[in-house]
Amino acid sequence: MRGTIAIEEAIIDPAGVASLSQWHNLLAPALSAGATTETVTLTAHEKRLLDIHDLRLKAMDEHGVEYMLLSLTSPGVQGEANPEKAEKMATVANDYLAGEAKKNVKRFGALAALSMHDPSQAAQELRRCVKELGMFGGLVNDYQSTGEDGGGKEYFDTAKYDPFWAMVQELDVPIYFHPRYAIQQDLEPGTKYGDRKHLLGAGVQFHLDLSFHLYAVCSSGVFDRFPRVQIVAGHLGENIPFNLLRACHWYNNPNKKGSRPSKEDYKYYFTHNVHITTSGNFSTPGLKFCIQELGVERCLFAIDTPYENVKEGQDWWKTVDLPADQKELVARTNAIRLYKLPLEE
Repeated sequence: MRGTIAIEEAIIDPAGVASLSQWHNLLAPALSAGATTETVTLTAHEKRLLDIHDLRLKAMDEHGVEYMLLSLTSPGVQGEANPEKAEKMATVANDYLAGEAKKNVKRFGALAALSMHDPSQAAQELRRCVKELGMFGGLVNDYQSTGEDGGGKEYFDTAKYDPFWAMVQELDVPIYFHPRYAIQQDLEPGTKYGDRKHLLGAGVQFHLDLSFHLYAVCSSGVFDRFPRVQIVAGHLGENIPFNLLRACHWYNNPNKKGSRPSKEDYKYYFTHNVHITTSGNFSTPGLKFCIQELGVERCLFAIDTPYENVKEGQDWWKTVDLPADQKELVARTNAIRLYKLPLEE
């Protein structure tokens, strides 16, 4: 079947189900507050994440999704503050992900989960996943939680992570940047999100938090040191394409340009090192703007399964009025080329 290729599609491995419990009140706040009306329970959510070869595949067949790249759901390994536990969590998840994808290689591939506590260890796990397990890249869920209380945050724009980015460049595989919920320390009364929990999640908090990390990586000099590295940002690039003109206008100001860490501005890196996807942001005007700003070769299709519905994503895609050649590039060809997928263009 020739159809769309969706590249930000989440699952959970059986060993990781228990870790989801801490996010129950954020995934279903009404249920946690004791609501009596029918709502989506975490158990149902777990079932959707665990399902690969049954209802998920049936939905793909019914609505025209040819292939999915599977990844460990957020926060995944980035939510584990203990380095040893995080490394084990990644290894177990990756072995499971690769094994499930190999059961149906014409329909599924996988992206590696990575503990980012130790950049050299992360680099070696990525190498193992690509070279030995047949994975097509990696995915990180924003920052890495650290510290005994999990209150620390490590971002991947510092020189500490050069060994990791060197490996990414050597392997020539993309790294997907995915959002995550705020940590508990940022949910306490009196904090930014603690007093405004209605802003948490995909509607607002995800793109606000992750866009900071993406701006940081782009402006850090990482892409100057490793110019062939490619990263991917979902949800139409976490809204950054719509702010590039203003961001670059001020980043290129003479008062800033002489002391900034990067050689180029944000627009340059978004057109040389960043790809964006449609995951969970089914906006035709938004996609057309991104194509205009970044180039059609930088835009890829994704759904955000199971947080978004396969049918909804595909129904939207069928209405997108792009020229046929551009629509084919976004729907499948760009993903095949970027991830080197074993599919015919």
